[in-house]
Amino acid sequence: MRTENHGSATAALQESAGCVNAVPALSIPMGFRLLALRCFHNDPDPPAFAWLNQRIFRTPDRMGRHGLFFGAAFRPEIMDWLIARVGRPSSRESGKSRRNPDWPHIIWRSAERAWPDDTRTTEWSIEVAFASEDVANAFRERWRERLSGGFDG
Repeated sequence: MRTENHGSATAALQESAGCVNAVPALSIPMGFRLLALRCFHNDPDPPAFAWLNQRIFRTPDRMGRHGLFFGAAFRPEIMDWLIARVGRPSSRESGKSRRNPDWPHIIWRSAERAWPDDTRTTEWSIEVAFASEDVANAFRERWRERLSGGFDG
């Protein structure tokens, strides 16, 4: 799935800690992993965060009275697409919420990174694992441009 359809200028920018351009997703069995958030370690000052300009997940809301929450929620058009194929994320049966077992699992993964200019970051990726290879392949096909780091309009 990882495709390079961007020019060398964009590729060079992606090798800069301050670049927030989308990067291609990595294919994993029955899903993908997409870099979404970069945490800059500014010791002794508090960390700074940059949300990458990908088009799969919603941008986090601005800080409210309870702080900033980095939840991984699909963009509305992707939610609609998923609901049409696997149903709603959860249902209420006899007063209890039940998770839809066909809904993809979403997991945050982190990796420390040291940049050539001595910047230190934690790279936060969102890993999505689908319940079936058929849905995973259909998702990859439909959202190919976005998964490659581009925009589909």
